[in-house]
Amino acid sequence: MTTAPRDPRPLVGEPLSLDLLNTRWVTDGARRDLLTDAEGLAIWLAAHGLDDRFEADEATLDHVLRARDALASAVDSPGDPAAIARVDKVLGHGRIRATLTAQGPGEEPEFKDATWGAAWLAARDYLTLLATAPDRIRPCAHEACVLHFFDTSRNGTRRWCSMAACGNRAKASRHYARSRES
Repeated sequence: MTTAPRDPRPLVGEPLSLDLLNTRWVTDGARRDLLTDAEGLAIWLAAHGLDDRFEADEATLDHVLRARDALASAVDSPGDPAAIARVDKVLGHGRIRATLTAQGPGEEPEFKDATWGAAWLAARDYLTLLATAPDRIRPCAHEACVLHFFDTSRNGTRRWCSMAACGNRAKASRHYARSRES
């Protein structure tokens, strides 16, 4: 039995679209990228249970990278027509088909080309977040962090990707600055 490679990212578990953005991060001042090859794509697909639906191949990787760039533009520049067009271009590779199941009405995504499936699902997830609470899609407040999160806190005031990492660094910096002033 072989074990899947460990996901090296510092923040996982965010909604699919933001988790795709979080495949790029900074560690010790160096930029990292999970999606440099098909192995990294396999890790990302497995993290979302998509590895049984989509192949971790070069075509899928190319499409996922296009979706990541489009989503980064849309998240960083909400309302920008060029960013909107880039996300719409990804969304053009799939659609939702209404279904009737034993449990009632349902929806099933369909793709002309399955290599666009994971990319399309990430773009579609972004639409869901926008419809749910667009003001809760946030970048981490730490100036050296490039991660994003969906704020699910009760009062909607989360600022850090992780209190243990970036939040703690900010607190330590403030404490250090105060102690130097004294």
